[in-house]
Formats: sequence, C-alpha cells, structure tokens
Amino acid sequence: MNIQTGDKFSWSRTFTAEDVLRFGELTGDRGIHHVRPDDQGRLMVHGLLTASIGTKIGGDLNYIAREMTSEFIRPVFTGDTVTCEVTIEKVEQKEGYKTVDMRGEYRNQYGKVVMYGSSSGIIKE
Repeated sequence: MNIQTGDKFSWSRTFTAEDVLRFGELTGDRGIHHVRPDDQGRLMVHGLLTASIGTKIGGDLNYIAREMTSEFIRPVFTGDTVTCEVTIEKVEQKEGYKTVDMRGEYRNQYGKVVMYGSSSGIIKE
C-alpha cells in the first residue's frame, strides 16, 4: 500500500450493550459501570474497546503497531457512535518495510472528542 504523510483514514462504530458485555467476558473487565446500566439505561464502553476502532484502520493498512498511546477524554456509552480519524504523521521507507507514525482523534456523534491516540509501527512490503 502506498501511504504518505498527511493521508487520512476514518472508521465509525456504534457500540451496543452486547459489544460491552462480550468485551468484558473476553478481557475479564467486568467493572460495575460496564455491567450495570446507568439511569439512562446505558453501559459505559470500555476505553480499550473504544480504542479498538483504530485497529480496523491499522488492519486495512497491514500495519503492525510497536507502540500505542491513548488519552481518554470523556466516557463513551452504549448507543454512541464514535468515529476515529487517523492521520499519517510520518512515513519512512526502509529495506523491505516502512516505519509509520500516526495519530488518531475519536469523536462521538455530537462531534465531541472522546479520545486521542497515537501509534508508531511498521508496514511490511
């Protein structure tokens, strides 16, 4: 894949209660806020489940992460639709692979930032 500095990619996902409960089963994180609905009937989505939106983009690029950083700004709840926009910040050609730095901004359906993320890794050729 031919990617360049400045390229942008995005992916959106709406989280369901089933998503949250299954993620809790998979990870063992069954914090009360993930299993007991709030006064509006919502579960809080795990931070790492929210962050996983960016992994879809990474998979599309055949990207292998070496380092990832997440900054969680506000909670995400079931029923929320979150869009992750990833910007390629740096691409360096090496022998047989590229090193890649990227950053992501995650916004809910109201346009509010819920998370920032960054990652560096490689794409093999």
